[in-house]
Amino acid sequence: MLYSATRVLIPRKNLSFLRQFSSILKPTHFNFVSIKPIQTVLSNSIVSAKRFELFCLRSDYSTMASQSSKPQSIYDFTVKDAKGNDVDLSIYKGKVLIIVNVASQCGLTNSNYTDMTEIYKKYKDQGLEILAFPCNQFGGQEPGSIEEIQNMVCTRFKAEYPIFDKVDVNGDNAAPLYKFLKSSKGGFFGDSIKWNFSKFLVDKEGNVVDRYSPTTAPASMEKDIKKLLGVA
Repeated sequence: MLYSATRVLIPRKNLSFLRQFSSILKPTHFNFVSIKPIQTVLSNSIVSAKRFELFCLRSDYSTMASQSSKPQSIYDFTVKDAKGNDVDLSIYKGKVLIIVNVASQCGLTNSNYTDMTEIYKKYKDQGLEILAFPCNQFGGQEPGSIEEIQNMVCTRFKAEYPIFDKVDVNGDNAAPLYKFLKSSKGGFFGDSIKWNFSKFLVDKEGNVVDRYSPTTAPASMEKDIKKLLGVA
């Protein structure tokens, strides 16, 4: 077990405040808190306590555990595919990813799907993958079943990239992956996803490197994609 210890010398006149402060420290920050006088032997052999020592001891185990359990990249997540099977995102190690929340009945549907299909065809052999997550949180514009969504995307837009199971991207029931994406790259007006076709760009190490608004065309992301892929 590892511990962090803190010692602070406090003048006697601040003892009352110190006692109040220590009562707050113990339940919130430290495993053990004590106050003891620092005794000084004066020339006349009188022992005086003019200063007090605040001693704080904290176990680093919980801190270390919370840090080690905190997701470090998108590879720490498992999501559901269109058939409800678990997909460990670590299978995409070494790939550049576009992660996007999609909808079938949005005014941005045609342009985004068309661009994504073209850019995927152009760079899939260089290591680009697109992960599409249907979401019905914006205007109810993704009401169909996952089978209907997948059929529409594959037949109408000839998409070859994976369509995953429906998710929430905002609110208490937001998918853990999306909570991580939003915390990694906040938007211009806050972290929440604003609309369909918000896009995140992820590098080959699983780090979220950029975020694009729903109205940003996937084609306009090409320069950033090429840079991460390392292609001219």
